[in-house]
Amino acid sequence: MTRFRWVSVLVVATMLAGCTPPSFKNNTEVVQQSEDTEEVETAHIASRQLSENYYRTLNPYKESASRGLIVSNIYTKYDVKEVENGLMRISQNAFDTDKYFFQEGQYLSAETVSNWLARENQTTDKREDLQGLNPSSLDANGKELDPVIKAEKAPVYLAHIIEQNYLTLTDDNKVKLGGVSIGLALNSIYYYQKEKYGEYYEEPIPEDKLEKAAIEIADEVISRLRARSELAGVPIVIGLFKQQPRNSIVPGTYFAYGVVDSGKSAIDEWQKINERYVTFPMNSPDEVYREMNTKFLNFKQAIDKYFSNFTSVIGTGFYQNNQLQNLEVEIPIQFYGTTEIIGFTQHLTDVMLKQLPSDIAVTVSVTSINGPEVLIKKERNSDKPFVHIYE
Repeated sequence: MTRFRWVSVLVVATMLAGCTPPSFKNNTEVVQQSEDTEEVETAHIASRQLSENYYRTLNPYKESASRGLIVSNIYTKYDVKEVENGLMRISQNAFDTDKYFFQEGQYLSAETVSNWLARENQTTDKREDLQGLNPSSLDANGKELDPVIKAEKAPVYLAHIIEQNYLTLTDDNKVKLGGVSIGLALNSIYYYQKEKYGEYYEEPIPEDKLEKAAIEIADEVISRLRARSELAGVPIVIGLFKQQPRNSIVPGTYFAYGVVDSGKSAIDEWQKINERYVTFPMNSPDEVYREMNTKFLNFKQAIDKYFSNFTSVIGTGFYQNNQLQNLEVEIPIQFYGTTEIIGFTQHLTDVMLKQLPSDIAVTVSVTSINGPEVLIKKERNSDKPFVHIYE
């Protein structure tokens, strides 16, 4: 079993070997040439970078070559968002946000991704680089496995593949590919039917079995990417993402990543990531969440006192290395008049600053049957939140 080394993806690691791209200038006009054609395009680099946690992009914006597949392949809307955002967060360990800019994946087409996601015996295209990456559903004699045996011995591990491109700017104002990040979204549960149109059953995939399969799939993906001339020499980041069950209200997270340096064809060492999303309040919290759970209960109680017919307050916390980084709170209310909304917002802001930790980022969304009513955002270590009341 490959050993993981624990790291924090908050800390940007040493930059990959290679030339250091020049810094961007505002309103920079650049030239971009397609990798597979002679077509040359003029584009503009976004003149404003929102923060050091975000990459600049090119305008016009190019959509992913496999755009649209993610919705059908990822179980929940929470995972759809996190599998992309988490990969971008991991990529910052290899591609500095000041020196690289972002473009959705342009090298893996929808056909390629669909073929790679198939079972080994189900890919109609016989080219070796398009064979399915999931286990065959056939036994040694070429017969289809029983659904129960298939669930236990050969589940579908790989659910989706995310590609992100990171570009650099040359001295003559041309952009080129500086690196590629690949996210492998993996199933934590295999859903199957014993008979056509029958009831669905669940088979949890053991963690050690999933990790072993994920590493084998990652090695094959790297080999296929390196076989492409346009990707033969660029750094490649591979992230392993574990999906949550279909009924989950929190997203899954990346549990490991590796970097294939320029000129290499394998990952030297996998870095394990300790991230987790949790919901508040909890009935029986683990020790690491107990203090925050108490604070959230006090926060909720203070809000409940304002509205006697209040329904619920739900929080989603994001932890890295067992430390809470940010909290998102959703508060549904019935429709109230403008003055009552203003009064509640003032009370809510005061309670948020008093009851919730000051060293985390907090977002509070108040909604009604009419849509969003209030948005409150507080940055880490700040006592001056941004408050917006929708009209």
